[in-house]
Amino acid sequence: MPAARKSVRLELLEGNYSVSRLDGSDAVPAWADGAGFVSISRHGDELSIVCLQERVPPGVRSDPGWRCIKFLGPFAFDETGIVLSVIQPLSEGGLGVFVVSTFDGDCLLLKKDCLDRACVLLQEAGHRIVNMRIPA
Repeated sequence: MPAARKSVRLELLEGNYSVSRLDGSDAVPAWADGAGFVSISRHGDELSIVCLQERVPPGVRSDPGWRCIKFLGPFAFDETGIVLSVIQPLSEGGLGVFVVSTFDGDCLLLKKDCLDRACVLLQEAGHRIVNMRIPA
C-alpha cells in the first residue's frame, strides 16, 4: 500500500533568482554570497551558483527568472517522501523544477512565469503556502 502523501509548509522567498555556471576550476566569486537563498555547488568541470539575480554580473553564463520556495523544516535525514510530495504534483502538472537541499531542509526553484500554476497545484495537493497569494 502506498504511503500517504505528506503535507509540507512552504514559503515563497523574496526576489528573483538566477542559476549561474562557472568553470569548475574558478574560485567562488564574492558576488555569489549575500542576502537571500544561496547555493554553491562544485562538481567536476562546473561551479554552479544560485543567488539573487541582481548580484550576477553581466557576462556570467546564467539562467535568470527563477523564484525560490523554501520547505519549512527542519526534516530528519531519514524522513522519506518530503521532496517527492512537493515535486510530484508539479511534475504531473507539466512544470519543471530545480531542487537544492541544505542541512535542515530544501528549496525548490521554479521559473517565475510558472509560479501561479505551481501555487494552485501545491494547494490542491494539500500543501500550505505562507507569504504567498494563492490565485483564485
